[in-house]
Amino acid sequence: MAEYDVITDAAGLAAAVDTLAAGTGPVAVDVERASGFRYSQRAYLIQVFRRGAGVFLIDPPAVGDLSPLQEKIGDLTWILHAASQDLPSLREEHLEPPEIFDTELAARLLGHDRVGLGAVVEDTLGISLAKAHSAADWSTRPLPQPWLEYAALDVLHLIDVYEALAAELEEQGKTDIAAQEFETVRTRPVKPAREEPWRRLSGLHTVRGRRSLAVARALWIAREDYAREQDTSPGRLVPDRALIAAVIADPATKQDLARVKDFNGRASRSQLDRWWAAIEAGRADPVLPSERGPGDGMPPPRAWADRNPAADLRLKAARPLVEEIAGELQMPTENLLTPDTLRRIAWAPPAEIDAASIGVALAEHGARPWQIALTAPVIAGAFVDSVQTPAVASDLAS
Repeated sequence: MAEYDVITDAAGLAAAVDTLAAGTGPVAVDVERASGFRYSQRAYLIQVFRRGAGVFLIDPPAVGDLSPLQEKIGDLTWILHAASQDLPSLREEHLEPPEIFDTELAARLLGHDRVGLGAVVEDTLGISLAKAHSAADWSTRPLPQPWLEYAALDVLHLIDVYEALAAELEEQGKTDIAAQEFETVRTRPVKPAREEPWRRLSGLHTVRGRRSLAVARALWIAREDYAREQDTSPGRLVPDRALIAAVIADPATKQDLARVKDFNGRASRSQLDRWWAAIEAGRADPVLPSERGPGDGMPPPRAWADRNPAADLRLKAARPLVEEIAGELQMPTENLLTPDTLRRIAWAPPAEIDAASIGVALAEHGARPWQIALTAPVIAGAFVDSVQTPAVASDLAS
């Protein structure tokens, strides 16, 4: 087993970036976080590989300023796997790629059955990677050597994978498609915060009544505040199911709360005053949440036949045709056009139904040029047919 050192200071980083600058070709980059352990999604290890330079493992919390790394690799193509997961953590460290190649996304566009890193490496290179430490607590210090080897292997083969997938994209005529998708991922803006994030509580559907929902909201906020303060994943303090159990139990006193069997978790008793204060605050809150969370006005498709029959016909006419195009391209339908985009266009189409107007509507919902070129004419035709078909059936019946 190879031995790997972790760069923990500015001097070590300076030496590493000089070596990286002397390498050749693109640079492979990966990030290890402590998801499920820490509150933040910050990078606790950044792995970088470039041919002619080797692998470097960097400890961002210890090093601090990573601007020398950005200066040396900031004009190279960065090869990442599942870039949308890593880019936010990299940007927290002020690391910004000018161009990316996402090996996971490439594998999806090529129709690979398996798109995890280990599977893609195995399918393209015939090399098996152990994934034993993928869910480890990467905020651990010092990091064990087996973890470091695992982290190094995540980037060591990535350039070879990139070259294999790039050749396959060229063979399938998907190079430009992939480039548009990669750039969309690279430049995608940060999603705005959810309007009512507390509604993500698992099991919230079992809570009845607006006052009980207010208590659930107060408990969620109290847990978030404490988790942020402790830099600990909220679920490790008190699981969602425990918060819901406390709400449903409706304890009369703090002591009753302590006796709720399912109110567990490592901070359920040590922070009992905190949770009881939250319950009391929820019970006294004059602003009660609605029974249902905020929506976008579009019901689930199963209700369309009753709520909006014309939209139901449009969706049912267009969906199989979009799926057929995806099948011909040998890629998942959601990579050709997201189901949500098609639903929105079907629910509220433009006034004039033709390929151009459908194309404009698709673009407004974030569809890329290649997606519009392939789907807009088909969707427009399906929408027109969906209007004509019932009329034809009616004429035949008469």
